[in-house]
Amino acid sequence: MSDDLIDPIVQYIAVRSDLKWPKGALIAQGCHASVAAIHLNYDDNETKSYLNNLDSMHKIVVGVPGLNEINELNEALVKNGIKFKLWNEQPENVPTCLATKPYSKKIVEQFFKNFKLFK
Repeated sequence: MSDDLIDPIVQYIAVRSDLKWPKGALIAQGCHASVAAIHLNYDDNETKSYLNNLDSMHKIVVGVPGLNEINELNEALVKNGIKFKLWNEQPENVPTCLATKPYSKKIVEQFFKNFKLFK
């Protein structure tokens, strides 16, 4: 069995579920964070591997209840050396979501396991 099936490379995207914005606007926020995280880590080996198989990219999008929780997630990722991009909507500077760079799922799933899939 392939290592990618046992422990796939994934990108987590955490979107604030308390924002009463149109769905399209929230999806755009996640897209911004995802692209930015990949751009910032473009030369990373896991990112390269993730991008080499475009038809099998795996993203996991979770809902984060609010500002406090996204800030706590931000702090936990920084503390543990996990590379990500926190997306702040401008000009208001409102944190809306964050996306990790692509990682082996086993490395990052622990930070996201308490969040439900985004609805």
